[in-house]
Amino acid sequence: MSAYRQILYHIVFRTKGSEKTINQAHFVELKKYIWGIIKNKKCVLYRINGMEEHIHILSDLHPSLALADYIRHIKVSSSKWMKESGLFPYFRGWGIKYCALTYSYKERDIIINYIKNQQEHHKKENFQDEIKRLFKEHGIDGDEKWFWIDS
Repeated sequence: MSAYRQILYHIVFRTKGSEKTINQAHFVELKKYIWGIIKNKKCVLYRINGMEEHIHILSDLHPSLALADYIRHIKVSSSKWMKESGLFPYFRGWGIKYCALTYSYKERDIIINYIKNQQEHHKKENFQDEIKRLFKEHGIDGDEKWFWIDS
């Protein structure tokens, strides 16, 4: 069975407790590891970046995968690797929740640039305000406080 798709997911997830435990000195290694996970799932990574307490990924999703399973695999595999590598000694794990926003292929370059410029972006807006804004921009009703729950 063939499937044609052009759905891009902007995925955001955070460290447990939003602790700043992603050592930026080794972030390149983490990005490469997550890229390998994505590639092994037959998905395409368009961009990955983040800060000490969260990750942004722009990816497509292979039609054989469920979004929740895909994100769970990325989080579980990368968490295990981060703990075993010794490169992220204070990392305790990822928060339970995630945010996955859909975009059309036409919007790809805009989102790539947004993710690429995270370090500059977060000089002006903290992570909590970023999530509030993203939810509002995407018409996600309700309180975004569920995103910050760790249990």
